[in-house]
Amino acid sequence: MEAEPPLYPVAGAAGPQGDEDGFGAPDGPDAPLDELVGAYPNYNEEEEERRYYRRKRLGVLKNVLAASAGGTLTYGVYLGLLQMQLILHYDETYREVKYGNMGLPDIDSKMLTGINATPIAALLYTPVLIRFFGTKWMMFLAVGVYALFVSTNYWERYYTLVPSAVALGLAIVPLWASLGNYITRMAQKYYEYSHYKEQDEHGPQQRPPRGSHAPYLLVFQVIFYSFFHLSFACAQLPMIYFLNSYLYDLNHTLYNVQSCGTESHGILNGFNKTVLRTLPRSRNLIVVESVLMAVAFLAMLLVLGLCGAAYRPTEEIDLRSVGWGNIFQLPFKHVRDFRLRHLVPFFIYSGFEVLFACTGLALGYGVCSVGLERLAYLLIAYGLGASAASILGLLGLWLPRSVPLVAGAGLHLLLTLSLFFWAPAPRVLQHSWILYVAAALWGVGSALNKTGLSTLLGILYEDKERQDFIFTIYHWWQAVAIFAVYLGSSLPMKAKLVVLMVTLVAAAVSYLWMEQKLRQGVAPRQPRIPRPQHKVRGYRYLEEDNSDESDAEGERPGGRGDCAEEAPPAGPCPGPEPAGPCRRPCPYEQAQGGDGPEEQ
Repeated sequence: MEAEPPLYPVAGAAGPQGDEDGFGAPDGPDAPLDELVGAYPNYNEEEEERRYYRRKRLGVLKNVLAASAGGTLTYGVYLGLLQMQLILHYDETYREVKYGNMGLPDIDSKMLTGINATPIAALLYTPVLIRFFGTKWMMFLAVGVYALFVSTNYWERYYTLVPSAVALGLAIVPLWASLGNYITRMAQKYYEYSHYKEQDEHGPQQRPPRGSHAPYLLVFQVIFYSFFHLSFACAQLPMIYFLNSYLYDLNHTLYNVQSCGTESHGILNGFNKTVLRTLPRSRNLIVVESVLMAVAFLAMLLVLGLCGAAYRPTEEIDLRSVGWGNIFQLPFKHVRDFRLRHLVPFFIYSGFEVLFACTGLALGYGVCSVGLERLAYLLIAYGLGASAASILGLLGLWLPRSVPLVAGAGLHLLLTLSLFFWAPAPRVLQHSWILYVAAALWGVGSALNKTGLSTLLGILYEDKERQDFIFTIYHWWQAVAIFAVYLGSSLPMKAKLVVLMVTLVAAAVSYLWMEQKLRQGVAPRQPRIPRPQHKVRGYRYLEEDNSDESDAEGERPGGRGDCAEEAPPAGPCPGPEPAGPCRRPCPYEQAQGGDGPEEQ
């Protein structure tokens, strides 16, 4: 009886059907190796590459949304807690019953001074902190400081409130500088992942065209500020759902108020010292503060878990390796750039207008005339107006970039002139709709101002080596302006409005002058960013095709692109250093070299 053939052919032996399989390919030991270990036959490299970069783009969008939501929750908690805390501490009965002779007004004054005065020193340490920790980790640590400030309100004492307020003031400018830098870097990454084929054609060292990431930057800034301005509305939730039920009505709180609006002096002159009908129970306060603490912790988790890194690890190494002394000096050296000097009035006005919305408009016009119980709704109108109007920033995709900024400035100028001649009567509700419209329109101008300035800085300064310095300067001037408003809080309302109008006109004129200079081809004078000096020369810095060098480094004469062919082999090199343009200069020569070719 003839044996049946095996179910599976024996490896390495020809089957009874012959030396070829059913597809005509040789079988057994003569089979080609590619058939066994080759690529998957249906593998489409172009399709896989497209899917890979699509995932990268979705990751960038996730980073932007997470950073925006984290900033919104952080400031919503901070502003809501601070507002509720100041109202409770203002009430005489609450202070005497809860804290006796502890001196709560003095503690609140020192706390506000710590929050507003400490950022003045931020220009000295912010770039160093961002380069040391990295952009993402600086955001996370700063959000953690805001959460620390929330936690200290469980035990309100001098040694908890004042130190946490000083720490919060130290974190304000680093948080905003790292957020601005982060959104700008995400726009640049999104452009790279969207145009990866062009990057492959031109090579990894070829920089993209100037301004190529501007549309993505504009969209990302609109997303960020649409989220962020919602924090003003979210901050009013503790007032609406908790504190408003304990407040007296306007007939009690405004009984001694004689003048409002442009006729007023200081902040709420004549306001009643008792604003609470009944004192909130300590248990209820702890529940509200616990909810705020949970939201602050959620903001930390959003930044930590969902925000990706702004730079590759080797880029972070290069950014730190320029030297800590240079990192400390470079923000001051950038002052020689005429573009920044022309934008300083706008930076200052940006700080003036946001604090005027929260104090001058909301308190001097709103609370002074329609009562404290409507403060939350005024600020909600401002926040929602600003959030919705941030979408108007997309007009920059079709209009010149100066249009949103100038439009916002013009709207604020009209509102300021109108407020200068308006003094609403106290305890009269017939004109309350005017206040809501004014708050919403002020929010529209604020949104155009914030999105326009942040987008403009990201377009003018594309080099990743400069962005943290530029956003530090921007938000430092903002902090200086806010501190000036804090110092001048007792001035008459007319004086505040005059200062606001003068600053606004000066900012608009200075900005338009800058744009005129750029159209005339005036070259800005930028300080040179030193080459990274790596103490440990790893393998990645010995390759001829150094993918980790900075963007500006590849363009300089004498860089790796010019000297790749003349580079000596790795390893010890006996004898003197070679002469010529490709020799690495010693530190003394670098110090004597001035500020480089960019200033000539």
